[in-house]
Amino acid sequence: MRRTMRHLLADQRMVARLIPPAAIDAIARAIAASEKRHDGEIRFCIEAGLPWSYLKRIAPARERALMLFSKLRVWDTERNTGVLVYVLLADKSIEIVADRGIARKLPQESWNAICDALGARFHAGEAGAGVLLAIESISDALAAHFPPQARNDNELPDAPVVL
Repeated sequence: MRRTMRHLLADQRMVARLIPPAAIDAIARAIAASEKRHDGEIRFCIEAGLPWSYLKRIAPARERALMLFSKLRVWDTERNTGVLVYVLLADKSIEIVADRGIARKLPQESWNAICDALGARFHAGEAGAGVLLAIESISDALAAHFPPQARNDNELPDAPVVL
């Protein structure tokens, strides 16, 4: 019941307090700059609370992240090198979902440290700075395994998704 109430009371004002519009713009610029360093595509999505359809079946944040990975078409890159960073404020959950091309070289465990560091920055009230650091860490990991190709098109939007 507590979880349901947290989600029902959560709204986009929570997101705006933690990550104001200027920080949203900085995140978009950071994603655009980072994608010049590697062959990956990064999407950042932040959501205040889960929709009722997830709450009524007590779905975890990971399930929502996987659905958004699909809905935002992160899986639909030419070389399967998309990464979704998903933050669910009501549950204080952070999930990183990597496409199969990346998962072959960088297993989920490699993303846990980034999630932990980002969570610590949120807890310290430094959400925007934490997201920028997470993008940098993801970029470092991708650059090590997926250098930029001669043709390095921007396949996904760089702007954060706020739900």
